[in-house]
Amino acid sequence: MTGPDLRRIGDIAALVRAGGVSPVDLVQGCLDQIESRPRVNAFIIVLGDRAMDEAATAEHEIRAGRWRGPLHGIPVAVKDLIDVAGTRTTSGSAVPSTEAAEDAPLVRRLRNAGAIVIGKTNLHEFAFGTTSEESAFGPVRNPLDETRSAGGSSGGSAAALAAGMCFAAVGTDTGGSIRIPSAACGTVGLKPTYAEIPMAGVVPLSTSFDHAGPMTRGVADAALLLAVMKGASHAAMPQPPRRLVLGVPGPLFCDRVEDDVAAMLARVRGALEDAGHAVLDVEIENARWTADVYLHVMLPEASAWHAPLLERHASSYSPGVRLRLEMGRYVLAEDYLRAQALRRALGAGVDRALDGCDALLLPALPMGAPPLGAATVEIAGRTEPVRGAMLRLTQLFNMTGHPSIALPGGAGRDGLPRGLQLVGRRRATGRLLAVAAAVERQISGGPGSVGGGTG
Repeated sequence: MTGPDLRRIGDIAALVRAGGVSPVDLVQGCLDQIESRPRVNAFIIVLGDRAMDEAATAEHEIRAGRWRGPLHGIPVAVKDLIDVAGTRTTSGSAVPSTEAAEDAPLVRRLRNAGAIVIGKTNLHEFAFGTTSEESAFGPVRNPLDETRSAGGSSGGSAAALAAGMCFAAVGTDTGGSIRIPSAACGTVGLKPTYAEIPMAGVVPLSTSFDHAGPMTRGVADAALLLAVMKGASHAAMPQPPRRLVLGVPGPLFCDRVEDDVAAMLARVRGALEDAGHAVLDVEIENARWTADVYLHVMLPEASAWHAPLLERHASSYSPGVRLRLEMGRYVLAEDYLRAQALRRALGAGVDRALDGCDALLLPALPMGAPPLGAATVEIAGRTEPVRGAMLRLTQLFNMTGHPSIALPGGAGRDGLPRGLQLVGRRRATGRLLAVAAAVERQISGGPGSVGGGTG
C-alpha cells in the first residue's frame, strides 16, 4: 500500500474479511506512514514488529473462517495514558513510569475484537493541556499544517488518524481532550456519557471528569469502537427521527467565535433547515459559571493524585503542568464542595436546554488550530489565553457527563478544519450517534447539503 489509506473501517472491513485486503498490508502501510512523517511526532511508542506478527495471525484466522468482526486486523492507536501490556505508560512525561502488566479493560476489549494496537500516541503531559506541546517527547504537530497545534491532550491520536497512521484511535477527555484535537485535525471524536467506558488502567487527571472514547474518520466507525469498548456485542444505532430538532446555545457558546467558525455554523444551520430540520435558539442556564466550577473541581483532584509523584519527581514535570498541579493544593475543601453543588446546577441547565431537542449544536473550538507556541489568540476582537479559549466550548459537558461528539464542519479560509459539536442527553450516547450520523450526511453529501453532494 502506498500513501496514507484514509478509508473508514466500515469501508475496508468487508474487504479484509473477503481476503481482498490483507491486515499485513494495512499494518505495513500505517508503519510506512509513521516513518514518512516523523515531524508530526504522533507516537511515543511504535509497536512495529508486534503489530506485524499480530497482523499475520489475523490474516491466518480470517482465512480459516474465524473472523471476529469489523475490527479484526484493523490497526488502531492508543493514547499513552492507557495501559497496553508490555509497554510503559509514560503519560507523555519524564516522570518515571512502569511497564503495564496487562491491558486496560478497554484495550483488552479492542484486542478481543481483533484490533491490532500499532502504537501509543503522544499527548500533552499527563493529559493536562490542550495543545500537546508540553510533552517530554516533543510537541505533536498538526499533519495538515506542521506549524500548527494538533490540539490536546489527545493530539497524537488525532494527528495519527488524520495522517493515515492508523484507522482509529483511543483518546481520553477531561475538558475536551478528544473533541479539541478532533476539531483541530478534521476528524471525529466521541466523549461518551460519563462512566460508559471503564477507566481502569487509565492514568487519571480528574476522576470526576475523565472519560475515554473513540477517535475515528466517521460517525459509524465511532459507534463501532464505542460498542466494542463498552463490551457490547453489536454497534447498531437507533434511527434518528426524520425531522431533527437541534438547539443552538448562543450565549457564551456561539457569540464569541472567530468569523470562520461563525460562518461554518451558519452554513450547517442553514443546510439543516433547508433539509426540513428544526434548529432552535436555546440557552444553558448559569453557563457563565463553567470555568470557575471546572477549575475548583479538576485542580484539587489532579493535585491529590499527583501529590506522591510531585514529592519525589517535581523537577521531572514540565513547568506549565507542574504549576497547574501545584495550584490545586490551594483550593479549599469548602470551595471544592461548593463547586460540586454548582456542577449539579449546570447539569440541570444542560438538561433543560435539551428539553424538546434531539441534541445541541455548537462549535467544538472557537477557532482553527492555533500556531505552535502561541500563548494567546484573538477571537472576536478579544485576546484570550490559548488554553482557556480551546476549553471554552467543551469543558461544560465533562462536568455534566452528557455525551458529546466533534465532527468536521468544513474548512476555514486558511484551509484548516473547523469542528462542530453535538451534545446529547445523558445515558443516550447511541441516540447522539444517530443524530450525528444524520448531520454528517447532511454536511458531506446529499441534495442541498453543505458538502454540495448530489447523491
